[in-house]
Amino acid sequence: MVMLERLCGAAGIANGETSKQGMFMIEHEPLLPSGQRIHSVDALRGFAMLWIIGGDEVLKSLAKVWSTPATEMLSRQMEHAGWEGFRFLDLIFPLFLFLVGVLLPFSIGRRRAQGAGRKALYVHIAKRALILIVLGLVNYGLLRFDWDQMRWSTVLGRIGVCYFFAALMVIHTGWRTQALVAAAILLLFWAALVFIPVPGYGPGVLTPEGCLTTYLDQLLIPGRLGLGLYDRQGILSTFTALSTTLLGVLAGHWLHSGRHPRRKAAGLLVPGLAGLILGRIWGRFFFISRNIWTSSFVVYAAGWSLLLLAAFYWIVDVKGYRRWAFFLTVIGMNSITIWVGQRCIDFNYTARYLFNGILQHTGTLAPVLAAFSVLMLKWLFLYFLHRHKIYLKA
Repeated sequence: MVMLERLCGAAGIANGETSKQGMFMIEHEPLLPSGQRIHSVDALRGFAMLWIIGGDEVLKSLAKVWSTPATEMLSRQMEHAGWEGFRFLDLIFPLFLFLVGVLLPFSIGRRRAQGAGRKALYVHIAKRALILIVLGLVNYGLLRFDWDQMRWSTVLGRIGVCYFFAALMVIHTGWRTQALVAAAILLLFWAALVFIPVPGYGPGVLTPEGCLTTYLDQLLIPGRLGLGLYDRQGILSTFTALSTTLLGVLAGHWLHSGRHPRRKAAGLLVPGLAGLILGRIWGRFFFISRNIWTSSFVVYAAGWSLLLLAAFYWIVDVKGYRRWAFFLTVIGMNSITIWVGQRCIDFNYTARYLFNGILQHTGTLAPVLAAFSVLMLKWLFLYFLHRHKIYLKA
């Protein structure tokens, strides 16, 4: 790990700068104009990542041990809804993209305050986006060189693309233009799917086989599509994912302002409730779908994201209750590290090696404790990085 610190410090991959500890940072801390850190963003990002790194398996294992209506419901919420519908797990990726947007007014504002010109900003965001895209491709098998069977549309790639264009908009436009662009994308996406005819199906066929999103994915995406017929990180849905990021940017502008913290929390709550209502209403006419990131899904997920941000901001930053969030903050401050790292490090094997002897004596609780041991092993890995102030963010 010492060698990792030296390599990171020497590389200067992120900003061309190294911190006092000699490791690199690829994004600035979320700081208010007063210089105070917004701890709630790290905690909420950790909350989102918790369900990706094993929290979902812990809840699903509960249904194996205690099969009740409540545990079965929790288990179902840990699965994606499919072509149509909304479950808790469908919220995680849009929440993460939303938080990417929240941080942009802070990071770009801080760089401008430090005297960075547009050229320096362009280089920074292009480098960061490229790192995310390449990491996503490596994570999906780029180095196996079996490119015909490789999946080219990646989660990290989508984050990189959305970050890049949202950052350009923060540099060149104000919040009103950003809001108009986000709304225009959602309306154009709806109009495209309803009115543009698909060869062999015609216009407005909103099925997996006949939807415009499927046609474009099959036409334009090389290699293997994530769901066979189409891809969750498809061509058109990347545009609506950008809207999700821009809605986060708007929330970031609000938090970055000089308003009273209580007013900021309330200002997140009201549009959050409006997003839930509008998303549900729109969903009756244009179905809610995480799989193709429909416009109604963007609005509905943004509603939940705003409510979660309001709650975390109120509890952690306004009221100052931070100790309970430490577990989540450790995850949130190294979220990209564990996202990629859990594909490179076999935490399941290590957990079995360390705890199988104990688990054999836990009876019916074994599935729950086994899933929990994997989650805690990942957390302890992140805690080790946190203790040594190593934050590898892209």
